[in-house]
Amino acid sequence: QVLLVESGGGLVQAGGSLRLSCTVSGRAFSSYAMGWFRQAPGKEREFVAAISGSGSTTYLADSVKGRFTISRDNGKNTVYLQMNSLKPEDTAVYYCAADRWGSVQAFVVPNMDYWGKGTLVTVSS
Repeated sequence: QVLLVESGGGLVQAGGSLRLSCTVSGRAFSSYAMGWFRQAPGKEREFVAAISGSGSTTYLADSVKGRFTISRDNGKNTVYLQMNSLKPEDTAVYYCAADRWGSVQAFVVPNMDYWGKGTLVTVSS
């Protein structure tokens, strides 16, 4: 069983920064496309960022471009989401997800094979 464990969420003021981490169990991490989704209260889960297995290709949602960065360390089985210039509208539960087939171009909720339990990010105004 593949486990994804997120950390790094919390309360931050608008304009601040947080770094989320997601550590994945197992030996196949470097073959997974990894990424983040978020879900605000009363809204659907939405794509935030994705990264290919090698880390050479990344995608970001338009709403976070220029503010968020996704990266990974395959030696540590960990993917990161660096969030800068946070806004109140970034408040959500952030979920780490993995596509075991490595398809970063089709990183959508129905295609994900593994999910973390989520970490709450709250941005105060």
